[in-house]
Amino acid sequence: MTKAEIVEQISEKTGIEKYTVLKTVESSMDTVKGNMTKGENVYLRGFGSFVIKKRAKKTGRNISKNTSVVIPAHNIPSFKPARDFADDVKKKVKVN
Repeated sequence: MTKAEIVEQISEKTGIEKYTVLKTVESSMDTVKGNMTKGENVYLRGFGSFVIKKRAKKTGRNISKNTSVVIPAHNIPSFKPARDFADDVKKKVKVN
């Protein structure tokens, strides 16, 4: 599903024009992104949490050159769904 499809569905369900819905969706994403770049986690009760995970420094391999590469410690964004959300997906989505 794309952002355009999300905007379309929200617009149909609420009766709000697509332009307003698009601005709201983009503003929501910008807010989440902005807070996470400041180092803050974002919690949406019943939906899930956007959290920052810390990755430790480690040694990797460059297979093509057969050398060791040091990967520095870094932070990455991650999403953890709420328990009810995860349970709904487990029950309703068929495994291929």
